[in-house]
Amino acid sequence: MKTVALILDSKRDRTVYTISPEASVLEAVQRMAERGVGALLVMQGEKIVGIITERDYARKMILKGRSSNETPVCDIMTSPVMYVRPRQTNEECMKLMTENRLRHLPVMDGEKLIGLISIGDLVKDIISEQQFIIEQLEHYIMGQRA
Repeated sequence: MKTVALILDSKRDRTVYTISPEASVLEAVQRMAERGVGALLVMQGEKIVGIITERDYARKMILKGRSSNETPVCDIMTSPVMYVRPRQTNEECMKLMTENRLRHLPVMDGEKLIGLISIGDLVKDIISEQQFIIEQLEHYIMGQRA
């Protein structure tokens, strides 16, 4: 079972994209589209004050007929933000995400933000672990037949 630290180490791009709470929702959506991500951490200096996701945009802007250019991120962001620590396991993260219907979790080491993991990162890791186990079992079975 892998830890969050190992999952972060295996990511090709560990960049955490952020935005300020005063920025417009339009700017946030543009930034997500440019970066190909589904969420931005909302930061006040070094402190996480929220997270804005495509789901926030769809449910809190589009469905309510609000103006993306005039609405600040802080009006629709999700706060407080759940997070994980580097020593937590992929199973703990998956449970937290499933129970709370989350798709992104910041990774905190003390008070310092060190990364962000997504449900996709966890699924990829779990599939990789299962593939390794399958290969080991196949190797064992083939060895027993010889």
